[in-house]
Amino acid sequence: MHYFVTGATGFIGRRLVKKLLEREGAVVHFLVRPDSAAKVEALREGWGAGAARAVPVFGDLTQENLGVAAEDLAQLRGVVRHFYHLAAVYDLGADAQTQLQVNVDGTRNAVEFAQAIAAGHFHHVSSIAAAGLYEGVFREDMFEEAENFDHPYFLTKHESEKVVRGAWGLPWTVYRPAMVVGDSRTGEMDKIDGPYYFFKLIQRMRQVLPPWMPSIGIEGGRINIVPVDYVVDALDHISHQDAIGGRCFHLVDPHGLRVGDVLDIFSRAAHAPRIGLFVNAALLGFIPRGIRKSLLALAPLRRIRAAVMKDLGLPDDILEFVNYPTRFDDREARALLKGSGIACPDLKDYAWRLWDYWERHLDPELHTDRTLRGTVAGKVVLVTGGSSGIGLAAAHRFAEAGATTIICGRDPGKLDEACAQAQARGHAFIAYPADLADMADCERLVQLLLEKHGGVDFLINNAGRSIRRAIEASYDRFHDFERTMQLNYFGALRITMGLLPSMAARRGGHVVNISSIGVLTNAPRFSAYVASKAALDAWTRCAASEFQDQGITFTTIHMPLVRTPMIAPTSLYNNVPTLSPEEAAELVARACVEKPVRIATRLGTFGEVLHALLPRVAQIGMNTTFRMFPDSAAAAGAREAGKPQLSAEAVAVQQMLRGLHF
Repeated sequence: MHYFVTGATGFIGRRLVKKLLEREGAVVHFLVRPDSAAKVEALREGWGAGAARAVPVFGDLTQENLGVAAEDLAQLRGVVRHFYHLAAVYDLGADAQTQLQVNVDGTRNAVEFAQAIAAGHFHHVSSIAAAGLYEGVFREDMFEEAENFDHPYFLTKHESEKVVRGAWGLPWTVYRPAMVVGDSRTGEMDKIDGPYYFFKLIQRMRQVLPPWMPSIGIEGGRINIVPVDYVVDALDHISHQDAIGGRCFHLVDPHGLRVGDVLDIFSRAAHAPRIGLFVNAALLGFIPRGIRKSLLALAPLRRIRAAVMKDLGLPDDILEFVNYPTRFDDREARALLKGSGIACPDLKDYAWRLWDYWERHLDPELHTDRTLRGTVAGKVVLVTGGSSGIGLAAAHRFAEAGATTIICGRDPGKLDEACAQAQARGHAFIAYPADLADMADCERLVQLLLEKHGGVDFLINNAGRSIRRAIEASYDRFHDFERTMQLNYFGALRITMGLLPSMAARRGGHVVNISSIGVLTNAPRFSAYVASKAALDAWTRCAASEFQDQGITFTTIHMPLVRTPMIAPTSLYNNVPTLSPEEAAELVARACVEKPVRIATRLGTFGEVLHALLPRVAQIGMNTTFRMFPDSAAAAGAREAGKPQLSAEAVAVQQMLRGLHF
């Protein structure tokens, strides 16, 4: 038996051809564009068929008679028993003209070609979108009742089906698959579509929230999802039955699911937080459509919406279908499938396969270079305070990744040691001595960087000073606050503002500020240090808003306690669990690669939320730890620092709250 298939290179088409070729004596002629001739051998290999059984017919769907040569048309006349038309645009994001040209004009050309070769039966693979946004249950015998075609995808699917139904002298059958996802047995899919658009959002939730924490989701309307293997098996079986001419069959899940239920199923498959509370999206319907359009006409809201949609990989129109109003009856299709063993599987049983395949093969971030080398190689990076601790560890990471790495610090001897260490490890630093607490020296360094390097691409504001001393021990030490602010805030600010103009001129640059977990938890005994870092954080938030459209980005790292020379004078920290400089450098590298607005530990975020929601409770908790841990001998004014004696309770708190400053 001879078959003709359009769209044979597509996701459904490839599987249908393979299925047809499993029939004894089957020969499949398939339409392929001339510029895709190189794909033919790979297709045959995938189908397990030779040239005699898988025969390419070169042409173009958008041309009259499919652009097939006259001699090929003549050879096919009277030969083809079944003509399957699958070629179409299945993309909500495609422009209206393309959808009209392919879906409607292409179907008309396919029908005329089928008539020209006297095909025995025309099988048109349409879509449930042909129903438009019909309110209620849409049956298989319904067509004219379809309504609400505001979106071109729905309109062109309806119009293409109308072309088939109006074909003169050509037996036809229409099939309306639901939203087609990957194979229920392997998870295989070839593109991001339908529910896959929300996978990135689910993945982000998994990264931010623990899996046991319930989340809030949208209930939404009912959407219908079917795996590709069910569509192909059902299409193959039904199309070979008798008495199907002039009929339509819905290839759908007979139950259907709410949008929220679908997201919850995939959240469970991804080990992300489950949705514990559903909000009916229809509640937003009280806002008149005109007002919603007016709000989105405002430039700030437009930009915010566009940025969020782009970040999550969602097409602009996807939110219009959250309250999808149509349900589909498939009793005719199920009647013909009865006894065949072909049935639509439950999404809960194969969602994990779809998620696994997406995360392994389709996640857009898989194709993005997320390595530090891919980000900074050939770029100029300045690390302030780069002669020791976090700065030195980060500088090694940048130099190893191929960046022109500049370090600065007050001590020329330490800078020389750092350069020698880099040379021993097979890379190099450029070192400039500078005291960033001296505004004149900051200006000198900025001018040197501009003259010799044209500025920098990445600025790591790491240089800093920390003082652990209670306020009640600081009444006569106001200079502690002045000198801490001078370096941590004014020094970082002077360097950053000196380099920003060159970044703006190149319309690119990234600034990383090493802040502290203490800014989030409001750590006692660190009022001078926390205040200086909080000032830099606030300035950074303002600057990020001003430079957002100039290609300059900022990341604030709320760094937990790190074992560096800065904390060495406090013997209390000798046995406290801390990050190593190398672990801290990893956070700096991540800040440059991913460029998030902020990096914080879960403990730091919890402290910030607690202060925001229950400030009195947070204060009591911090005061308790303040009284639990003593000032160091040096902070108290003693000449010799003895080893502090901690209670068992204090030691337990240290171990539990890793990274906090006590």
